[in-house]
Amino acid sequence: MSWITAEAALAQLQTKPQTLYANVSRGRIQSRPDPADSRRSLYRLEDVERLAQRRPGPGRTATVASQTITWGEPVMPTAISTIADGRLYYRGKDAVGLSQTMTLEAVAGLLWACADPDFGGGTETESDSALSALAGLANRQLPTLGRTIAVLRGDAIETVNSLAMALTGSQRSDWALHLRLAHHWRRPDSADMLRRALVLLAEHELNASTFAVRVAASTGASLSAATLAGIAALGGPLHGGAAVAMRDLSETAEHRGAPSAINVYLQQGRPVPCVGHRLYPMGDIRARALMDQFDLPPIYAELDDAIQSKVGEQPNIDFALTALAAAFDLPDNAPLTLFTLGRSIGWLAHALEQVGTGTLIRPRANYVGEPINLI
Repeated sequence: MSWITAEAALAQLQTKPQTLYANVSRGRIQSRPDPADSRRSLYRLEDVERLAQRRPGPGRTATVASQTITWGEPVMPTAISTIADGRLYYRGKDAVGLSQTMTLEAVAGLLWACADPDFGGGTETESDSALSALAGLANRQLPTLGRTIAVLRGDAIETVNSLAMALTGSQRSDWALHLRLAHHWRRPDSADMLRRALVLLAEHELNASTFAVRVAASTGASLSAATLAGIAALGGPLHGGAAVAMRDLSETAEHRGAPSAINVYLQQGRPVPCVGHRLYPMGDIRARALMDQFDLPPIYAELDDAIQSKVGEQPNIDFALTALAAAFDLPDNAPLTLFTLGRSIGWLAHALEQVGTGTLIRPRANYVGEPINLI
């Protein structure tokens, strides 16, 4: 069995790095860590050669286009972030490295290509719901059409301000966002971990909620309305709402032990929640970067070991967020709150980028219904 570098594989496939990683996540190309450099991967030559011989011709255009919607090659170019060789990069900078020192405000400046914004200018709101807070703002905020990106950055700041006021309360609005959350939850010792989590969650290229934001922004909708689309998509159990399933697993593990809890899922043919990530064949780098910075509660440490031994995968970011909430005794909704506040920065970066293209996202449907009666 022969193994080649990513550069050699890309040269044979004549494609983008994201397509190579997607083929690995789908099991089409086998990969393994490079013995000479554990930060890099090698790829099975036979798999690469097989795919290189099957490059699509004109007759498969519709099929290929359809497949891009499901974990396929990105459907649009972006300069905001990418996942390459198991690492996450924000405008070319390693996200894990950024999480060691940067605040969410500084990441917003990086992703929005501007000076670090001030998110302390929000007005007090009676709403404690992100959805209702942004719905009120969306009724007042202007559409994006005909307005410059420089002006729209002000709308982006206003949107995050409104969201932050709803999620952190109206006090201490002159503090950094992670400090406001720690104060709101009365857990000052959690502040640095919240900062790291927010930075790691800020952006993740064309995930489901970000794509929803870009579609809304492409219509000329206001930035707050586009962010609402992201929040709606984020809440699903296959996205930011996955922490609910993780809490159920941890509760089962508390009663039965971690190995038995994992066995229950596997014996019933149920996927173990918060495990693995298609874009990280070697493990979700965000999860490990976060979990390495605090002591896992005993049950989560046991689950971490049981998952790796019985499933053969690594815990993902949803596992890490739930473990973080348990370690610092944060509210049950803390994982989703962190996801919403952190990811709003990436959503707005994509909304601004989409507005800058001046194009409408409008795929065509492949009709598979009843035959059309032309009579």
